[in-house]
Amino acid sequence: MLTSAQIRELPKVELHLHIEGTLEPELIMQLAERNGILLPWADIDELRRQYEFTDLQSFLNLYYANMAVLQTEADFADLTRAYLRRAQAAGVRHAEIFLDPQAHTVRGVDLATCVNGVAGALAESEAEFGVSTALIVTFLRDRAAAEALTMMHDLIEMRAPIVGIGLDSAEVGHPPIDFVEVFTLARKHGLQCVAHAGEEGPPEYVWQALELLQVSRIDHGIRSLEDEELVEHLVQHQIPLTVCPFSNVRLRVIDTLADHPLPAMLARGLAVTVNSDDPAYFGGYLDDNFRALTDTLGFGAVEVAALARNAVRASFLTTDAQAPLHLEIGEWLADQL
Repeated sequence: MLTSAQIRELPKVELHLHIEGTLEPELIMQLAERNGILLPWADIDELRRQYEFTDLQSFLNLYYANMAVLQTEADFADLTRAYLRRAQAAGVRHAEIFLDPQAHTVRGVDLATCVNGVAGALAESEAEFGVSTALIVTFLRDRAAAEALTMMHDLIEMRAPIVGIGLDSAEVGHPPIDFVEVFTLARKHGLQCVAHAGEEGPPEYVWQALELLQVSRIDHGIRSLEDEELVEHLVQHQIPLTVCPFSNVRLRVIDTLADHPLPAMLARGLAVTVNSDDPAYFGGYLDDNFRALTDTLGFGAVEVAALARNAVRASFLTTDAQAPLHLEIGEWLADQL
């Protein structure tokens, strides 16, 4: 069995990470004090007790409540640097990070404040932490598509330093088809497209994301296994699925990690990657997810290296930028065998 140190040394790429989901209780309390915000929790211990979720919506309720402490560019930059510091310790070499601007603009924070705060920290990441990065703006599917379209125009006008857009938040009842115009505009301006689909929502949402939004990656996608034709399509075209094991268990999508379909997905030839989603809320960062796969599912060096390679290939890095990461993973694997 791989040790924690061996897992940390594995070169990793993270493709499904919500920066707001890295907001740890300690930083929440610090930012609340800095910004004079009265939280509903008496202390950090009471705050920690809120972290038991029955489903996606119960998680989102706490997730959005805690965001109230994010007010200034400095707040967003501090949040981002805290994640990058932890990612560096986890062995992450490259991270493509989600930001939900609507979650901030609806509470009065300017679009430029959240985008520039995160992007500013990301611009210094490679020099400061040795982690290359890319920023993806995600739209909240449980808000009006017209609002997302307006924001898409605003992002284009401000020349936001983003590589792509995504779709997230409460999935059931909010199909990808509602956001076709937003994604068409993004592609017109050369942006990459991804979307959450097939987590709580049905396989039909995955089909819509692929065919109507023309995404190049599916975030989650675990319910794709319910549709044999969809599985064959995903395998044939090697469309990446950014799976988040801890998230699936904590949100009750999967009962236990031992029940996770990840081994079956790999066995079918799906291009699966492992990610931490909202690690401050779901019990662990990327190295923690990998370690749990070795402890609970019996994954060895060959399996985790394959997952790491999948993530490199699924990233928006150029082929030239991917090459040294593949080399690093190969060297790591050789050391373990």
